[in-house]
Amino acid sequence: MNKQGGAEKHETRADAGEPIDFDPTDESIVKVHYDLSAWNFEQHADLSEALAESGIPHAWDGTELVVPESVEEAADAVFERLEEEIGPFPVGLDADEESVEYGLDEWSGADRTTLTSAMVEAQIPHRWEGTTLLVAADAEESVDDLLDAIEAGELMSADETGTGHARDGVLGEMFVAANKLGKNEFDVKARNQLLELADELDADAPPYAFAPAMWKQVMSKLDSIVAAIGSEATGATPDGDDDSAVSVGSKQLAALLRQYV
Repeated sequence: MNKQGGAEKHETRADAGEPIDFDPTDESIVKVHYDLSAWNFEQHADLSEALAESGIPHAWDGTELVVPESVEEAADAVFERLEEEIGPFPVGLDADEESVEYGLDEWSGADRTTLTSAMVEAQIPHRWEGTTLLVAADAEESVDDLLDAIEAGELMSADETGTGHARDGVLGEMFVAANKLGKNEFDVKARNQLLELADELDADAPPYAFAPAMWKQVMSKLDSIVAAIGSEATGATPDGDDDSAVSVGSKQLAALLRQYV
């Protein structure tokens, strides 16, 4: 079973055809089904609008989207575009899939919402049955880590922290620049990129679902590199160590970020 944009997809086989007007009950048409039971109403509406704008014939069977196989590639392209624009989307857990159950009735609604958001971001197949969470068995270790992070106060929602999130992609940008600067401390482009990121980012606003404690370590290391560059620019280079501080600090920053990019 394939996953496309958080959707479970399967095909209904019959005699192949190339319909102009799509009739989802026509058994002569080969159809592709996308299980979108994990999506919310707004996401269903956004998808319907995008499919209509693209002229893709489709129908809904409850929370399952049905399209002719002849437009499957175009439908997949719509999923990919929406994933980039408004994703990530939740990945549903099949009823017959091996799962692990967590009873979270003593958790607050805010903590359960934070957990759900983190699982969506990590693309972990799951579903809720009241306050009971079921997740794919092979994701148990990842979910345990998320539960521990929330209980330790290391993973909180934007409402709880009172801040927003750093934009998508900053971890990769920071890693690439730090990695380059660690190899060549005089790389002007890499220096400027780290300086710009330091101006843009907030130690209290980590990327979505990124542990705040780890983000503070990352920002602390970034600040130390910026300070070393600043000392160099003002000529304050005691014992000639500031050049090496840029290089060493950049290598340490790249090492911190490597596991996340």
